[in-house]
Amino acid sequence: MNENWNRRDVLRTAMAGAAGSAVGHAANETIEAGCIGTGGRCRELMRALQRIPNVRIAAVADVWDVNLAEGRKLADPKAFATKDYRELLDRKDIDAVVIGAPDHWHTPMTVDACRAGKDVYVEKPLTHTLDEGPRVIEARNAHRRIVQTGMQQRSMPHLRKAREIVQSGQLGKIHKVHMTWNRNTPSRGRVRYDIDPASVDWKGFLGNAPEQPFNEYRFRNWRWFWDFGGGTLTDLMVHWLDVVNWYLDLGAPATATSMGDNFHAKGLWQTPDTMQTLLHYPDKEVQAYFESTFINARNGSMTEFMGTEATLYVDRGRYEIHPERKRGSRGEVIESPLRASELVPGAGPRGQDFYDNPNGEVLHLSNWLECIRTRQTPNAPVEAGVAAAAAAHLGNIAFRKGQVARWEDRR
Repeated sequence: MNENWNRRDVLRTAMAGAAGSAVGHAANETIEAGCIGTGGRCRELMRALQRIPNVRIAAVADVWDVNLAEGRKLADPKAFATKDYRELLDRKDIDAVVIGAPDHWHTPMTVDACRAGKDVYVEKPLTHTLDEGPRVIEARNAHRRIVQTGMQQRSMPHLRKAREIVQSGQLGKIHKVHMTWNRNTPSRGRVRYDIDPASVDWKGFLGNAPEQPFNEYRFRNWRWFWDFGGGTLTDLMVHWLDVVNWYLDLGAPATATSMGDNFHAKGLWQTPDTMQTLLHYPDKEVQAYFESTFINARNGSMTEFMGTEATLYVDRGRYEIHPERKRGSRGEVIESPLRASELVPGAGPRGQDFYDNPNGEVLHLSNWLECIRTRQTPNAPVEAGVAAAAAAHLGNIAFRKGQVARWEDRR
């Protein structure tokens, strides 16, 4: 780990972002894109790409024959396909790549893509360990690439408007932030997938993870195993924590404390399915609290910025301002222009809408593609991805050690 990487570095870089200075593309010129790790999440991004003009999915890569075949269905009929992503990066006809591989591959693939001269859209969390942060920033800078982290809230108009509200000061002083991602998902127990090991490049999947025999459950549920993912903190909290960083310029927390249990996936997952994490930013006088579970959907997925004058509620479909009740005040709620009738089909009430509305993927990918053309800084630059993931890693360190984790003692 870079010994000089301190909390101030994270604070500075979280809000910065060096734009690439390589040659851009004309507005009507087709960008040739490759997609790496064409599992379920990446295929959602591929469907979003199909809705954007002047981009062609010209190559796909995945270590599993099944995912590779599914990815080919969404790509150009003449698209190049491979189980080795390095072969995709070696192609001179590919301008940019979308990385949807498991978490432990995000930084290595991004670094390799930058070295190969490709611009990158990489799913969050950007890093799998704390020490990957400086490395991925250095790669982006050294090769002057456009790197967009897949934290699509930054491209959603109502959340951009909500940021203006926070920064206007009308909420008063914000000392407390509450983030949630709660679901009620029936446990299916240990599912048999009947995957033919010969259809998987298991060594290619493991990458820098410890050597271990093929395990189809871990292969299909990698988010919940420490070698490949980081549980709900890196998979879910990172989304809202990035919004908090974006609104409040927090940087890295000084301390983190966490508790977690397995109620939903007892005996199945390594990471907790029910988690509470408290992050402390004493220099900003802010406490940020995150809760998540798979056993109850109360509060759904949302964030509340609790100020001395009002509370701002945000989710992926709306925002609300709740003024503090004072003597003689009615505390009238001010809502975003988005009406309930405008929510996507099947979306629930406030906090229950787990689908982006408007479509965050299309907006975020469009911003990335526009920045590839103009060489401007994208909405969620690599620094933002590093900062959000760093706080999640500190929360996981606190849980795994069973004690308060301090940024300065993070190793």
